Amino acid sequence: MACDFFQLATPGVQGLQPYQPGKPIEELEREYGIKNAIKLASNENPLGPSPRVLQALEKALTGITRYPDGNGFLLKQALAKKWGVDLDNITLGNGSNDILELIARAFVTSNHSVIFSEYAFAVYPIVTQALGATALIVPAQHWGHDLTAMQAAVREDTKVIFIANPNNPTGTWLDKENLQNFIQQIPEEVIIVLDEAYFEYARENPAYPNSLEWLPKHPNLIVCRTFSKAFGLAGLRVGYSISTPQITNLLNRVRQPFNVNNLALVAATAALQDEDYLTKGLAINREGMSELTAGFQELGVNYINSIGNFILIDVQQPAEKIYRKLLAEGIIVRPVGTYNLPQHLRISVGLEEENFLFLEALRKVLKFMS
Repeated sequence: MACDFFQLATPGVQGLQPYQPGKPIEELEREYGIKNAIKLASNENPLGPSPRVLQALEKALTGITRYPDGNGFLLKQALAKKWGVDLDNITLGNGSNDILELIARAFVTSNHSVIFSEYAFAVYPIVTQALGATALIVPAQHWGHDLTAMQAAVREDTKVIFIANPNNPTGTWLDKENLQNFIQQIPEEVIIVLDEAYFEYARENPAYPNSLEWLPKHPNLIVCRTFSKAFGLAGLRVGYSISTPQITNLLNRVRQPFNVNNLALVAATAALQDEDYLTKGLAINREGMSELTAGFQELGVNYINSIGNFILIDVQQPAEKIYRKLLAEGIIVRPVGTYNLPQHLRISVGLEEENFLFLEALRKVLKFMS
């Protein structure tokens, strides 16, 4: 091959590594020749899909020969009613990851800087580097965001600040008082992105902020949420952001046509109306988190308190080895060495039986590795 296509790519893309998702169950079972594997790697809802969603999808199947509503009117209408905003405050995405990329493409160039925290979600550095922008990575404080340091890091060329609340993969979170004070100190020309993928789990904590209340006073604020976690629609990929109409208009200029498919639009609209499903899922998560933390305490495994649907543990040795041993036991978790956390594993909260089997496998592996 005469042409070196790698050299044709932009410098930012040349330096990237492909995002590594959690290992699929089918891949593990195929590789290891096992059955009934358990996946606790990707922070998915273990409850399975909502019956109301399944009914809505069945009715919608005959319409898949048609393009989706590119404006997503019915879903936007449902979101607007739920959150007390107007339709022109809402942008829909192919998962909230899509929204994060739209924001970066709309506001960031190679002449700009982007601020995010150490140990923050992997998409922030990916979109920053792909655009050739400068990443200002602020050292974490107690595994989470150091807002004072992030404020001090703002430069004249800073265009976007990404804040995950709760943070993935550490599960740490920012309370209303501290986060609101931070937002008030940031210049209006800097876009603040609150990535609230785990909002439904976190809002059970009374000190967790209702960030939508701040939008009228802070037009530089964008709040991103998703249907992939608590609503159980990870496989359909649908997320959204709420911001000012001016920002929404700009995001729509770079948004791909029909970026949310027919079935995702239908499923998300139905999911918003199924409060029983959401309530049941949140209860399972509370109980499962208690089961996991009790198990870690019994095993003497250190963990970081989390208000998401996952928890980060310190295995005090190369986590990749523990991860591989757990795979052989039919358990998929998530090593986070790519976050510069080589001794940690992220565990998604599962059903009671899944949590039990994972803890038993972890006990066996740790005993073998000691």
